[in-house]
Amino acid sequence: MASSLPFAMAHPLVFLRARLRRFWLNRLTPRDSMVLTQRTVYILPTRAGWMLAATLLVLLVASINYQLNLGYLLTFLLAGSALVGMHLCHATLRGLALHLQPPAPGFALGNSALAISLDNQRRRIRYGIGVSVLGGDQWSWTDVGAQGSAVVHVAFRPLRRGLQEIPALTAETRFPLGTFRVWTVWRPASRLMVYPAPEVRPPALPAGEARAGAAADRARSHASGDYDGVRAYQRGDPRKLVVWKKAAKADELVSRDTEQSHRLELWLDLAHTAIAGNLTSAGPALELALSRLCAWVLAAERMGLDYGLRLGALHIPPACGEAQRRRCLEALALHANGT
Repeated sequence: MASSLPFAMAHPLVFLRARLRRFWLNRLTPRDSMVLTQRTVYILPTRAGWMLAATLLVLLVASINYQLNLGYLLTFLLAGSALVGMHLCHATLRGLALHLQPPAPGFALGNSALAISLDNQRRRIRYGIGVSVLGGDQWSWTDVGAQGSAVVHVAFRPLRRGLQEIPALTAETRFPLGTFRVWTVWRPASRLMVYPAPEVRPPALPAGEARAGAAADRARSHASGDYDGVRAYQRGDPRKLVVWKKAAKADELVSRDTEQSHRLELWLDLAHTAIAGNLTSAGPALELALSRLCAWVLAAERMGLDYGLRLGALHIPPACGEAQRRRCLEALALHANGT
């Protein structure tokens, strides 16, 4: 609280504007589909519009003082064009339907893309429609065909892991003259699953653990990052044993060691991340450990390994594939009040 007071005193207009924006957004009903009506579309002149209004005023005063008939003609011609442009600009957004497609999960501190469908039921084209995150400066512009639809993608960067709300979106147009800005504000109801940010240079995958009934002393160390179920390719190995994902990424042929894979299994354990600090409650140490586990999950999936995950009392048995990857990443995202 003490740190926010100097900011509010130094920037009172910014602070007031932020408060008014929060108050306004809280009054909007969250929904994933919205049809723009007269009550949800707003219009104001742009800087060019205000300059045009000032120019028209000067022309009108000069025409009155000097009794210039051509001055009257030019003034009212420009004013009529501005009024027609205002009507067309407002009609470009009015009646447009916005639909948010189900968002794909993303990673914290990474760009997450939202796909938004714009549906036009009218028999004329809507030109120059832009969509962006409210308060952002990255716009996606498109034209929507007559009785057609268009899809735009808007990116934003979530800062925290967990099940996060999608930020408010805005759509606007300045067609046809740029003298008026017509816009709307939209609060989506969907939430986005945000995984932890993977560690940039994680250590090697942990050594495999002996299965029940197997001799633990036969486990070997893997300083190079290879799992016990993988060995160097040997001439004559069947193609089905070659880990093609790793060969495509690292230009190195490796094969699955069926004997080792039956004896050992890979477990990614929160307690084995070698991160110093309290890993039982939310804090920097826990976030670093979850980032390392996230990087290990992605690495094991790229290598085509079977892997399991231990997060305290939660145990996800070893498996491989997209379902296992998503299940482990969601567990990491929601662990210890990650929402």
